Amino acid sequence: MAHVKIFAEIPMSKCMREMCKEEDYIFLNSQRKKNKKPGDITLQDSQWQQRLEERHRRRLEREQQEKEKQREVEEAQRKKEDEWKRHVAKLASDRESLQEKLIRLREFREFQKRVLEQDLGLDPDTSNERLTQLLMRL
Repeated sequence: MAHVKIFAEIPMSKCMREMCKEEDYIFLNSQRKKNKKPGDITLQDSQWQQRLEERHRRRLEREQQEKEKQREVEEAQRKKEDEWKRHVAKLASDRESLQEKLIRLREFREFQKRVLEQDLGLDPDTSNERLTQLLMRL
């Protein structure tokens, strides 16, 4: 009940006092700390200090966990991007190899056509159905 006397000394209305109980207790704690000697620590103060340290430690752990999660998310995103780049590069490489095969196949067909024209003794400038049929069979 000693706090009631201390509260009474604080100039404040009753309505305001009800609203500010927590601030009053903080104020009273600060008044007590001013009156105490530096080496005089009570059990309440040590418990309060321990809770404060525990809260601080938990906050640091949460921040560390959030950083770790963020790092894992960024790493997963980089991994997906790398996989996508490799996939696109593979598709481009496959397309390029198909284009090269197509060019080689067309060159070979032209070569076959010239050889058949020479073997059959046909004029290279005229189109011949017989030559076309032979090429289709090959």
